[in-house]
Amino acid sequence: MRDLEKIIERKKEIEKELSDPETIKDKKKFKELTKEYKIINEKAEIAEEIIKIEKELEEIKTLLEEEDDKDMIEYLKEEKEKKEERKKKLIFELLEKERGGFDKNCILEIRAGAGGEEAALFAKDLLRMYLRFAERKGLKVSITDLRESDLGGVKEAVLLIEGKNAYKLLRYESGVHRVQRIPVTETGGRIHTSTASVAVLPEEEDIEIEIKPEDLEIETKRASGPVGQHVNVTDSAVRIKHKPTGIIVQCQDERSQHRNREKALRILKARLYEYQKEKKEKEIRSMRREQIGTQERSEKIRTYNFLQNRVTDHRIPLTVYNLEEVLDGDLDPFIEGMERKEVEKGL
Repeated sequence: MRDLEKIIERKKEIEKELSDPETIKDKKKFKELTKEYKIINEKAEIAEEIIKIEKELEEIKTLLEEEDDKDMIEYLKEEKEKKEERKKKLIFELLEKERGGFDKNCILEIRAGAGGEEAALFAKDLLRMYLRFAERKGLKVSITDLRESDLGGVKEAVLLIEGKNAYKLLRYESGVHRVQRIPVTETGGRIHTSTASVAVLPEEEDIEIEIKPEDLEIETKRASGPVGQHVNVTDSAVRIKHKPTGIIVQCQDERSQHRNREKALRILKARLYEYQKEKKEKEIRSMRREQIGTQERSEKIRTYNFLQNRVTDHRIPLTVYNLEEVLDGDLDPFIEGMERKEVEKGL
């Protein structure tokens, strides 16, 4: 059992503190506790239901050991299955609430990897896949940065995806995506393997990230390249370099220089948060000597095989034979599979 009782106990502690006259006098503390209570109350309700279901499952187990009637045994087994399924769903809900941030907007970055021009063409396929997925889910997408290859592929693309549960829906896409197909540039009919990497970052709104004006190097320029309808060609493109970390972001999605600067700073903030988070996590891993077996972004997560019409997610694992539908944005089977995996890990 995960710390269910602790969650319930913390709820009771906050309720007691909120009723204390001294707390009521302290406006700052009262506000903080009220905010925490709203979050912990939702968790406690889930925790209480999980505990209730666990007790009911114990009772069913006892009844099954004692029961002789076949019909009753069948009924109890059905009830047991229903309650176990409900428990799994509740655990996943609790996992989401404990981690938080799943309702945030996100920044999705695509970069061509090994494979030269073919990798860039595959990155373009992934870009279209995510645009179609966002359209299916009613999410708003801004392509804030796009660098194309000579044959119209994508060397790098940065997307700001806004809408309910944007990060929740796309968080599993981080990693290396591999394609196996005969490239348009191949005259001998040989199958090539190329890669593209995807990074998904939550857009953090309330984090303590200090960006000093003197640490920024800001340039404005004209958007370059035949980048299509998503990117304008005025002199409003903005490039920002964060000098202490060397992180560079640029935005050329809007016609307004001010709005491009605003979006670029949002992306920079998310990248700085991720930079600090990864730095801290690496320090922890180093201290614990758990470098081997950790899931880095460089690990291959999915293979798209055009000749076999196959897409395989290596983490679940799951293989589907509808590559065209997947590239048209049908990512639900992979999202659901990863969610099930998280539930199992949380049990």
